Amino acid sequence: MRQVASISISELEEMAAHMYGELVKGVVDVARGVVVLDADLHVDEEQFLLEQGSKQADLWGINLYPEYYGGDDFLEFDSMINIRPAQGNRSRGVEDEQVQQKIRELIAEVVHG
Repeated sequence: MRQVASISISELEEMAAHMYGELVKGVVDVARGVVVLDADLHVDEEQFLLEQGSKQADLWGINLYPEYYGGDDFLEFDSMINIRPAQGNRSRGVEDEQVQQKIRELIAEVVHG
């Protein structure tokens, strides 16, 4: 698991090959602009960020599919940590479009071809 400020697609492909073969799990702190990648479980990345001072309400689980970089299927909003009825998020996805946009923008800044 590692916090990243910049990562290449080839690095993501290597991470995916060592884990699930096609995807890399990640957690994004939308308030602090922090991305953590490469763990077996989103909850491990979430815990790491909480220990670094992040707030639960700002953390969202995602999956990245390196082979689809540049396309709509590259970024997936799907994680058990996203289920938060108290915040109005009742699914494993990210239902708030503004939060989705923040995540897209942050991933676009961090991931490069």
